[in-house]
Amino acid sequence: MNLINSILLGVGLAMDAFTVSVANGLNEPNMRKRRMCIIAFTYAFFQFAMPLIGWVCVRTVVEKFKVFELFIPWIALLLLGYIGGKMLYEGIRDKYSEEIITTELTLGLLMIQGVATSIDALSVGFTISEYVFMEALCACVVIAVVTFIICMIGLLAGKRIGMKLAGRATILGGLILIGIGIEIFVKGVFM
Repeated sequence: MNLINSILLGVGLAMDAFTVSVANGLNEPNMRKRRMCIIAFTYAFFQFAMPLIGWVCVRTVVEKFKVFELFIPWIALLLLGYIGGKMLYEGIRDKYSEEIITTELTLGLLMIQGVATSIDALSVGFTISEYVFMEALCACVVIAVVTFIICMIGLLAGKRIGMKLAGRATILGGLILIGIGIEIFVKGVFM
């Protein structure tokens, strides 16, 4: 039963990372498989680490973590809004350029995306708080594997669509990231 729950948690948590992966694929339609694996692994790592950190927090400093939980939607909105806004600006600025110019996904931006798309996974530590350490660790590994697979699918889909959209891919990718930030914010603040 824990395996099925972990797979379902992984699918649910990976949806933001999937959408960002599509945006990254749109932004870089000629991305190589090695780079795709690095991107998907980064998201998978953060989706692994955040629930485990949440589990540790529940087991140690529950009261302090509850205060931090209020800031999660704001942090996600700011990070994804910044990245998406930058992509949107560059896509509009370069829209009339003859040469297709894409925003390079640097290591720093990838880390910000990884944190932004997985920060809500901290709260998963509450749902697995009754697990012993090995069960929690295994659940986090399953979540990471599911995330990796889903992100690879997103990158492939984004690349395929990106080849067709050419110069407008950066604008679409930026809008997607801003939309994810707003979605996380609305869910976290109003629901």
